[in-house]
Amino acid sequence: MAYWLMKSEPDELSIKGLAKLGEARWDGVRNYQARNFLRAMAEGDEFFFYHSSCPEPGIAGIARISAAAYDDPTALDPASVYHDPKANPDKNPWSAVDVAHVETFSKVLGLGYLKQQAALAELPLVQKGSRLSVMPVTAEQWAAVLALR
Repeated sequence: MAYWLMKSEPDELSIKGLAKLGEARWDGVRNYQARNFLRAMAEGDEFFFYHSSCPEPGIAGIARISAAAYDDPTALDPASVYHDPKANPDKNPWSAVDVAHVETFSKVLGLGYLKQQAALAELPLVQKGSRLSVMPVTAEQWAAVLALR
């Protein structure tokens, strides 16, 4: 099993929203490196659910990949904010995964707090200039974050 961190704006999908839904499609990723990470995910992989672009950015909980990568239907939907006019049913460069709620943390582990943790110094999230919405997490980093909750 691999571990990941995925970012979502809480207005779009929050950890509490996912808990209420149980499962949801994770779509709209429009960065090729982040897309490649989505494609590397396997059913059963777990990820830290990170709230971004909000008053309290940070890790809010854990979710699981419930379906491996498939073509992102939002790329083909002209009504979607994630529509890609270059995509078509035969050549859709974008991927989505299905995710399921695992755990909501009692408190959000804020970005500033995460940056203070020596065990997380190599985590891409805390690296200067890192803006990817999907990134790998090592088993050691995973354990370090779990110890903080």
